[in-house]
Amino acid sequence: MNPQEIGRGIGLSVLASALFAFLSGYTRLLAPLDGTDIFAWRILGTLLTVVGLLAWRGELPRLRAAVAQLLGRPGTCLVTLAMAALLALQQWLFLWGSVNGRALEVSLGYFLLPLSMVLVGRFYYGEKMNLLQRLAVLCACIGVAHELWMTRAFSWPTLAVALGYPPYFILRRRIKLDSLLIFAVELMVLALPSLVAVLMSASLAATVRTPSMWLLIPGLGVISMIALTSYLRAGKLLPMGLFGILGYVEPVLLVLVAMAVLGESLHLSQLGTYGPIWLSVLLTALHSVRLMRRPALPSQPLN
Repeated sequence: MNPQEIGRGIGLSVLASALFAFLSGYTRLLAPLDGTDIFAWRILGTLLTVVGLLAWRGELPRLRAAVAQLLGRPGTCLVTLAMAALLALQQWLFLWGSVNGRALEVSLGYFLLPLSMVLVGRFYYGEKMNLLQRLAVLCACIGVAHELWMTRAFSWPTLAVALGYPPYFILRRRIKLDSLLIFAVELMVLALPSLVAVLMSASLAATVRTPSMWLLIPGLGVISMIALTSYLRAGKLLPMGLFGILGYVEPVLLVLVAMAVLGESLHLSQLGTYGPIWLSVLLTALHSVRLMRRPALPSQPLN
């Protein structure tokens, strides 16, 4: 794989992790909206932002062509609907867990997700792991095992996160279209149910009457667009195993933000979880640097 593509993919993955960590605190500014309200506004705001970006780049004809191509193939159309449903589930769970006291279970799913992505890369795509990758996976397994032992939070939200994303990325790689165009189509599929949810929300009137919401909700759309498009593009540029382990950058950033900005402290018992994961991220960083320094090899371009 081209070192330039790998470098771009790593940069996009780290950017997405940083923005997702920022979003976890940003949603607190949107009170009294609940998780479903924020999800619906997020989909609509992100769609408007993505369409605006495509219009600014003069790519609306490409979007129309992509929609016609997907609608003209029943199999691909069903795949697109499945992708939109999987994406909606993950985005809803991310917000639902934080406002319903299930954040711990959802967070544990994100701890397991990189390992499930590594397994997909190894056994579905046949990717080989060198010594650094194996050590990184081993460290991550130790951290996740400690977290499982501490929380006993192995529930359906945990499984939904850990097992829901891998099939989504497998399906995404089968559609030979630009990542931003696919993302726009997915958002268009989710726009109608999101609009219905907004119109039926009990907090709609209060939201419209609050001046700050006229800035916060568009901001939510812009940040979500940059974060999600970066994450999805990285998923097509990187080997699945490397992409999976890079998923641990986000929880590391969340802990650093909590300690540096929110004044929280890291308990001694938590070092059994975060210590091995930080080491896993460090080993992955070393592996990434080695990949980017390799001579470029001929490869087919990724869409």
